Amino acid sequence: MKNKLAQLLIRHGKWTLFLFSIMAVVAAYFTQQFRIDASADTLLVKDNKLYIETQVMNQKFSPDEFILVAYQPKQHELFSSKTFEDIQQLSAAFSKLPRVKSVTHILNVPLLSLSSSLSADLDPNNYTWESQHYSAQQMKDVFTDHPLFTDLLVNQGQTATAIQIIFEKNQKLVDIQSEIIDIQRNILQRELTDEEQQRIADLKSQADPIEQELTKQRQQEIDKIYQITQAYEQDSSFYLGGAYVLGQQMVDIIKRDLLIFGSAIGGAIVVMLFIFFRRLRWVILPVVSCGFSVLLTVGIFGMLDLRTTVISSNFIALQLILTLAIMIHLIVEYRQLAMQNSDATQSELLEQTLSNKFAPCLYAGLTTSVGFGSLIFSGIQPVVSFGWMMIVAMVISILVSLLMFPAFLSLLSVKEEQGENHLTKKFIKGFTFASLNYAKPIVLVSLTLTALAVVGILRLDVENSFLNYFKSSTQVHKELTFIDQEFGGSTPMDLVYSVPNDQQEKQLVLTAEAVQTLQKIQAVLTSYEAMGNVTSVFNFTQLASNINQGKPLTEYELTAIYTLLDKSLKDKLLGAYFDAESNQLRISTRIQDSTPEFNRAQFLASLKNDMQKIGVAEQDYALTNLFVLYQDILQRLFKSQILTLGLVFIALFIVLFAIFKSFKIALVAVVPNILTTLAILGVMGLFGIPLDLMTITISAIAMGIAVDDTIHFVHRYLESKKGGSSSEAIEVTFSSVGYALLYTTSIITIGFALLSFSDFVPSIMFGLLTGLAMLLALFTDSTLLPVLLKRFIKH
Repeated sequence: MKNKLAQLLIRHGKWTLFLFSIMAVVAAYFTQQFRIDASADTLLVKDNKLYIETQVMNQKFSPDEFILVAYQPKQHELFSSKTFEDIQQLSAAFSKLPRVKSVTHILNVPLLSLSSSLSADLDPNNYTWESQHYSAQQMKDVFTDHPLFTDLLVNQGQTATAIQIIFEKNQKLVDIQSEIIDIQRNILQRELTDEEQQRIADLKSQADPIEQELTKQRQQEIDKIYQITQAYEQDSSFYLGGAYVLGQQMVDIIKRDLLIFGSAIGGAIVVMLFIFFRRLRWVILPVVSCGFSVLLTVGIFGMLDLRTTVISSNFIALQLILTLAIMIHLIVEYRQLAMQNSDATQSELLEQTLSNKFAPCLYAGLTTSVGFGSLIFSGIQPVVSFGWMMIVAMVISILVSLLMFPAFLSLLSVKEEQGENHLTKKFIKGFTFASLNYAKPIVLVSLTLTALAVVGILRLDVENSFLNYFKSSTQVHKELTFIDQEFGGSTPMDLVYSVPNDQQEKQLVLTAEAVQTLQKIQAVLTSYEAMGNVTSVFNFTQLASNINQGKPLTEYELTAIYTLLDKSLKDKLLGAYFDAESNQLRISTRIQDSTPEFNRAQFLASLKNDMQKIGVAEQDYALTNLFVLYQDILQRLFKSQILTLGLVFIALFIVLFAIFKSFKIALVAVVPNILTTLAILGVMGLFGIPLDLMTITISAIAMGIAVDDTIHFVHRYLESKKGGSSSEAIEVTFSSVGYALLYTTSIITIGFALLSFSDFVPSIMFGLLTGLAMLLALFTDSTLLPVLLKRFIKH
């Protein structure tokens, strides 16, 4: 059957290439619809209860979408006429942006502490700088340790202030999202019905075009804000913060990396191919095949609206590896057959090449898919999607390589092939000699590596922060760090306290006991070094106490003022922190990610214990927002990926057993893959590289790469073993497959090492760890594997 397929492809090479060209044109059209998605729900478990709780609380307390612009004077004082003038001009410019609802800053916030008393007829607008033009000294005094505005609008050291740009919500999108949340909240009690799932899918499809348009708007807004602040950069420094700013900057960096480093890796591959093979056809064919593979895959993803996330953004680079590996194995096999059979025709050479390599290429693809299939068990939606994306990419790479190779070469004549260069011959002879003569040292080194890997794995942790995703020299890192350190943290975490029935009275909005409990909770939160800004109703009671000549308001006075306040003012001052209908209090906090030696898992466990100590029952509060969501995902990753690796190795063993139909061969073949995967994870642990949403994929990559090399080596060894001894079979295998392994490893390692120049740390780690995985796979398959084959597979 293989020969018939080969003959068919060779006879109809032109038609195969024509079909590929048509498919490429169609795929190119759909690539326009391919998108990078950096939204929050791309980093979640499907039907994540924590995420749904966060959405429910956000809906209840209605926090606004905003961008924070930090303003730091270079030469003049913060509280000065120059600053006030700049802020007025900046505020006016920001206000002109189409979607801006309001701009909040130190000049227009109500400075109620300057009022003589707190009463229901108080007009906050009478106590702003814009209405009263307070002196610089008065402003400085007011903002010194202010209960509300310190670390929110002015930093503790009073060297910088923040302008908060608040945006109008798209009402249609809000209505759709509200309906989605109303349905999803049922997950907190039960599983959703099929009808509910379908309704959510329908609603999301309605929301998608609105969100896409909104994403474009946000990008334009961020660009415009940078343009506005640029005119003031001679006298002041500016730092942007906010979830959408971070998301947009991540997308920009990923796009830039795909373009710059994708081109650089492509260039490195071209150069290395020419160095190894010294013929133009052996450069053009792999490059064209890689191009077709990526184009078809991206086109399919665009057509099916499968969006890449921050996690799966490296799928293109991985597909280059998969396609290139198959092509190099085919090229090496063809060249060696051409040198051994100088009188053979092109058809005969191609037919024999496909006959020899068709099965191992298919087997390698199948087992590599098992490696990427391990990602499906993570339970985290974007990681699961990445697993499926790579399986699709693997199938396309196999089809393109096995079809393109004979179709392309069938149009060319046979040319005399040169032998391998002197340096690569020395490497292969060295590996061959070592595996035949130093079996015990190789086993000893492998056991040592395994022991070190286990030690490293035991040191693996999931501690990481968004700050660590960017090089310290990048603008986004500087902005995030400044906001984090000077304005009360960069990662939001909310604690929502449900006031128990015994702390409620019908006549009172909040009882004294409820306020005291809130004060205790806030004291616990602020006791942690990594805790930044903490804001709740208690801050308003502190402010009220300051206005009331230092005397705290009684619960009856507090109720009277709350009842008499104008509804719009009530919502503006307290809406984000108190919901009277459900008697829930929101404490808004931000975690300072730059805190040295901050252990996030330990912090959450300690907080839980401290809440218990002050008498707050676990059912009376909930932790929500990004910090908790991110930590939950990391913990799930650790449990699902590390602890299920054994199951994946078992699955891999079963596949190898099905391929080779031998328990012993399958066991021998799986050992190098286990060692490579463990070694990569061990290196991460030993060098303190945290396991996160990005680096978790490395274990699957290592497994996929190692098993690819293993299949080709074992398959050739078994073929060669039929006509000779184990030692001769190993020599024959190295003289053919060995060169393909060496070339693939060298090209990909050098190419992906270029990612170390990226500004995105996960891309750097991906490049370096992928290169290391290639080297480890080459080491295990060129030393340990032949030793095990010679020792245990003798017949």
